[in-house]
Amino acid sequence: MSVNQQIPDYDLDEMVVVTAPEQLRALADPLRATLLELLLERAATVGEMAQAVDRPKSSVAYHVNLLVNAGLIRVVRTRRVRAIEERFYGRVARTLYIGVLNRPEDKQVVAAINGLAEAAAESAWAHAADELRCTLVHARIPVEEVRNFWTQVQELARRFAQIPRAGDQVYGFVAGLYPTDAPTLPDAERAPTD
Repeated sequence: MSVNQQIPDYDLDEMVVVTAPEQLRALADPLRATLLELLLERAATVGEMAQAVDRPKSSVAYHVNLLVNAGLIRVVRTRRVRAIEERFYGRVARTLYIGVLNRPEDKQVVAAINGLAEAAAESAWAHAADELRCTLVHARIPVEEVRNFWTQVQELARRFAQIPRAGDQVYGFVAGLYPTDAPTLPDAERAPTD
């Protein structure tokens, strides 16, 4: 794949704000999250997605239909194969941002979506094989800086997703920004001036 080729190979919005209950439920399922991740690489048919996740085509078709009905993926092109029209699906947006939630049940669904926990489980073998690269840093910073920094992290994640596909190994990239109760030094005493 050339460096100038668009990834994925179809047009999509940069970001969609997700707040509808059916969208949140669709995102909370691990298989559907995997299908959405696959579609960041390129548009794919149900058969291709089923092969990638090693699941029956009928099962993947069910989940694809839920994602289509939730407005998270769409048909981006078709091609005729014999007498059948084959559909290629793509995401509606590169980033699916969970917006303001008002219903308590929606907040519970979103609380169950924890990319850091999933990454920790997924990376256990890499840690054991000394193939894990990670860093954890704590900083006491104002909330405005948190927003600015997170925007930069999202851009870095987009750049990671845009790297041309090659090689035999799939790598994961995870980032998290969250409040903690980590210890912090008190504000420095100002030195007296002469």
